[in-house]
Amino acid sequence: MSLIRDLADQIVAAHRKDDLCIPIPKYSIHSPTPQVDNVAASDHYELAGAVAAIEMGFIEKDARILGKAWSRMTIQDGGFDALKWPNRPEHFDLLPWMRNMNPKAFAECPKRLGLYGVMPDADWVKRMVDAEIPTVQLRFKSEDRRKVLKQIRESVKAVQDSKTLLFINDHWREAIDEEAYGVHLGQEDLEIANLDSIREAGLRLGLSTHGYAEMVCADQYCPSYIAMGAVFPTNLKRMPTAPQGLGRLYQYTKLLSNYPLVAIGGIDQDSIPAVAKSGVGSVAVVRAITEAVDPKATVKHLQTLMQT
Repeated sequence: MSLIRDLADQIVAAHRKDDLCIPIPKYSIHSPTPQVDNVAASDHYELAGAVAAIEMGFIEKDARILGKAWSRMTIQDGGFDALKWPNRPEHFDLLPWMRNMNPKAFAECPKRLGLYGVMPDADWVKRMVDAEIPTVQLRFKSEDRRKVLKQIRESVKAVQDSKTLLFINDHWREAIDEEAYGVHLGQEDLEIANLDSIREAGLRLGLSTHGYAEMVCADQYCPSYIAMGAVFPTNLKRMPTAPQGLGRLYQYTKLLSNYPLVAIGGIDQDSIPAVAKSGVGSVAVVRAITEAVDPKATVKHLQTLMQT
């Protein structure tokens, strides 16, 4: 057995019960088997880490990131230890900027955004303000700009003179025009959104991530907060990766502890206590509120569960 194969097996065996492994996807001609670059790799620890990550169900770009992290951790810590797991910024070549040193950092938001309701329209935003939810996001889906503008305008008006912070999903232009508190974008939006305009307008920026590669990418923009998910299965949005689970969430929060963090995806009243214990300062929920018999009472109950 090769040294790389042996090291990879040790990593997988050491973390098999840590809820870091998820089922390996089925591969086809349209979804080929992940590739490990044994030419560009710096050493056999990087290769072993990448091979182990693939066997644990990490997607290819995350496996590459993890491979490099295993190499850095081994070198920095003075030797290989399969029982460890890379979780420090320097393992991932992250050097978190001090905000007062980074001119392109987005405006700060509270480190703990608390219960974060993701709502479909302005009426639901109003209900969340009445329920005194700490943070709310308007996720209104429409191609009609007039309808979008109306929804955002009503939502901004709803949170005025309240303690509820409002983020607008996707529609950054309208959010700037209506002077919303912040904008939430997906990774796919980074190439088309005018981030300079968002920053200059003083809006906070939240970014979605779905694994290590996207977290490393998000860190380059120094956003106001980073959202991580989907933690559990959800039918509300097609995700680029499988549900990450609690084990991975707990590792992600260690890596990005300098950021305000939001956990999202399939979280309900049964799972919210364990999610909150991961170290995130905020837990986003959708159906746990919108499908509740008494949404206002549910908001209070979920906030209590986050503290247990």
